[in-house]
Amino acid sequence: MESAEIRRRWLRFFEERGHTVVPSASLIADDPTLLLVPAGMVPFKPYFLGEVTPPWKRATSVQKCVRTPDIEEVGKTTRHGTFFQMCGNFSFGDYFKEGAAKFAWELLTTAHNEGGYGLDPERLWITVYENDDEAERIWRDVVGVPAERIQRLGKDENYWDMGVPGPCGPCSEINYDRGPEFGPEGGPAVNDERYVEIWNLVFMQYERGPGEGKEYPILGDLPSQNIDTGLGLERLAMILQGVHNMYEIDTSRAVIDKATELTGIAYGAAEQTDVSLRVVSDHIRTSVMLIGDGVTPGNEGRGYVLRRIMRRAIRNMRILGATGPVAESLIDVVIKTMGQQYPELITDRKRIETVALAEEAAFLKTLKAGTNILDTAVSETKQAGGSVLPGDKAFLLHDTWGFPIDLTLEMAAEQGLSVDEQGFRRLMKEQRERAKADARAKKTGHADLSAYREIADSAGATDFTGYAATEGETSIVGLLVDGVSAPAAHEGDEVEVVLDRTPFYAEGGGQQADTGRIRLHSGAVIEVRDVQQPVPGVSVHKGSVQVGEVTVGASAFAQIDATRRRSIARAHSATHLTHQALRDALGPTAAQAGSENAPGRFRFDFGSPAAVPGTVLTDVEQKINEVLSRELDVHAEYMAIDEAKKQGALAEFGEKYGQTVRVVTIGDFSKELCGGTHVHNTSQLGLVKLLGESSIGSGVRRVEALVGVDAYQYLAREHTVVSQLTELVKGRPEELPERISGMLTRLKEAEKEIERFRAEKVLQAAAGLAQGAKDVRGIALAAGRVPDGTSADDLRTLVLDVRQRLGSRAGVVALFAVSNGRPLTVIATNEAAREHGLKAGDLVRTAAKTLGGGGGGKPDVAQGGGQNPEAVDEAIAAVERLVADAGGNA
Repeated sequence: MESAEIRRRWLRFFEERGHTVVPSASLIADDPTLLLVPAGMVPFKPYFLGEVTPPWKRATSVQKCVRTPDIEEVGKTTRHGTFFQMCGNFSFGDYFKEGAAKFAWELLTTAHNEGGYGLDPERLWITVYENDDEAERIWRDVVGVPAERIQRLGKDENYWDMGVPGPCGPCSEINYDRGPEFGPEGGPAVNDERYVEIWNLVFMQYERGPGEGKEYPILGDLPSQNIDTGLGLERLAMILQGVHNMYEIDTSRAVIDKATELTGIAYGAAEQTDVSLRVVSDHIRTSVMLIGDGVTPGNEGRGYVLRRIMRRAIRNMRILGATGPVAESLIDVVIKTMGQQYPELITDRKRIETVALAEEAAFLKTLKAGTNILDTAVSETKQAGGSVLPGDKAFLLHDTWGFPIDLTLEMAAEQGLSVDEQGFRRLMKEQRERAKADARAKKTGHADLSAYREIADSAGATDFTGYAATEGETSIVGLLVDGVSAPAAHEGDEVEVVLDRTPFYAEGGGQQADTGRIRLHSGAVIEVRDVQQPVPGVSVHKGSVQVGEVTVGASAFAQIDATRRRSIARAHSATHLTHQALRDALGPTAAQAGSENAPGRFRFDFGSPAAVPGTVLTDVEQKINEVLSRELDVHAEYMAIDEAKKQGALAEFGEKYGQTVRVVTIGDFSKELCGGTHVHNTSQLGLVKLLGESSIGSGVRRVEALVGVDAYQYLAREHTVVSQLTELVKGRPEELPERISGMLTRLKEAEKEIERFRAEKVLQAAAGLAQGAKDVRGIALAAGRVPDGTSADDLRTLVLDVRQRLGSRAGVVALFAVSNGRPLTVIATNEAAREHGLKAGDLVRTAAKTLGGGGGGKPDVAQGGGQNPEAVDEAIAAVERLVADAGGNA
């Protein structure tokens, strides 16, 4: 049975039994504690934690998941993989243990031709938590599993929690006996390689308190009992397809076959090459799925995860003997095999390939050089008798050559060395701290999220009225002072206020929050500086009490800064137009990767493997402004997300959308999923001016632009500059480039001519200085001060020319000049003088010290400087004394 069919049967089975089919969420986790979705229940976490009321009693999904903690084990075991699909069925206060067990048994054991998976019931074993008598009774008496195939295990194996205070409960696992060739008898309690787990049923019935590991108190029963189950699609495919490991199922084996074709290495020929082939298969599949969900390679966060996985795959292909680029061929296989289950991979093929090929090309450029540096560092370490590669070497490989630290660890281990990870982490930390000034502070508020949840539980979600109004009556339903719930706040207090309804837009979707005022009927006033949604649906207004006392329950009048809002709305609508115009010019690879809409300006990030040519950017800008002149209406409507996709609405990668979405349409030009505020007609934008584009990361570019009055003011300033230049050069505006280019060319020629005259003048002085050299105890000394303003280069040229003119007799040349108020000196000695012990470096150090500075160089020529130009004569005298001492000792 193919993987795609396993998925179809799962969803069909549970949909027929009253479950709502929930599409897989993006791998980009909508959870600040997670980089990527590691488990099938993650998208349902807010429902289980009670943060949000679930819209259904029963749900089912096949969720994309990525886990990387055991990445080093990938390819070495039969069950470790970074990407997998978790089939789940969920109950929110509906059926519980008996219902979950009966559903699972029915689907697994029903014959193929009746819609089930057709597993032999005699090969299924059950584990339950050691104290869960109810679960054992259900499996034995209701489902009919023989008692000898039910085993009790401890808390480590069969008790589930989220790792934090909240829901918890016992779980029950269904295991499949793969036969005696995989190990001894005895059930999953004895051998989990033979009796492989395929389905885990979690019975959420208790609330746990704080504690480490599995040591925590049970606080009591949950208000409602929930079910969360998970079946690993790849593990079930391994059984149904009769293969020995996950890498040999249909969607993975196809990649292995392509890798063997590209390298000439047969699968099964040797364990070492088999491991590399399995790593390639797993990692390429994971890379495609991550890029498909909008992740781009980088050095931080999920971008680093992708880069690490891609580069491991590429390096393993090199180990197998591949000599050229391989990503395109391997990606093609993944899209063909996974596209049945995820059609978006097919529609996004071009973008996925563009990102992946750019990363492969970048890594191949650095792999050889980085490997040579690593090999050299390993050799140096071994020659010094060490066994640990220094942290600074690992940091150099990471920072300069793009080697993920994990790759360095792996390659060093292959040569018998460990790596000073602590030293590497210290250097990375220092680098991050230097960059912190550029990082945007997270706006999660001061309070523990539980304070916001309490307000949400008691008052419900905030009703946003800002699409239609900029002001309105409201009531204060929540108040926090210094992050703590409070009944009242007074003048001067910094507060966080929750209203029952608000015209204030909370920051989101790239749009900045509204600012304004909340006036209580009592006369108190709150100045609002920011609005955030720390928990879904609850808008928190952050600001300060300007006048009076603010109390919970008080009636108020909320009013935003309408002028600022209109300016932001213009920027947001312009962002949509820019997105569409870029896609029209560059293709679907120019997908949105982020944005910021601020008053009168915006920035838009999009995918592109290379810089956008200036001519293309000009065309994009012209197209945007042509749309403005068409006076297209802008309207928003709500619809099912499937309908929005059918209509071609664009969505931002990584953004989480519900089943019902808001779609903003601009005439016949643009259609996007968006919760932001917009103009009513494109004519209200006035003008859009793109300022330029730049790179912000691998495969991601950024356009910055001005809108409306800000764009006009920018062009007005540009026009003023152009007018001034035309007046200066006495020409027309269109002649400016040619005229200014000509002027710059003539200026450079004049500078070269001046340089030539200055050099000639310097050299003319050389003859006189050589002729005027003083005999100091048999050593010729040409010392003195040349005209102020002489550069260091000219001074050095002059000194060397004078030394040459002194001939074969022992000679020292010490010349001084003052440039920009600071003294400098260059001293040179010839071979005969050095035989007397006179070294230029020693002489310069003495002279520079006298000048209040320092210097140094080689024995034949050296340079120095200082702070005190008044000490030049004293420095000359100091050099002469040293020469005299050397002459006297000759």
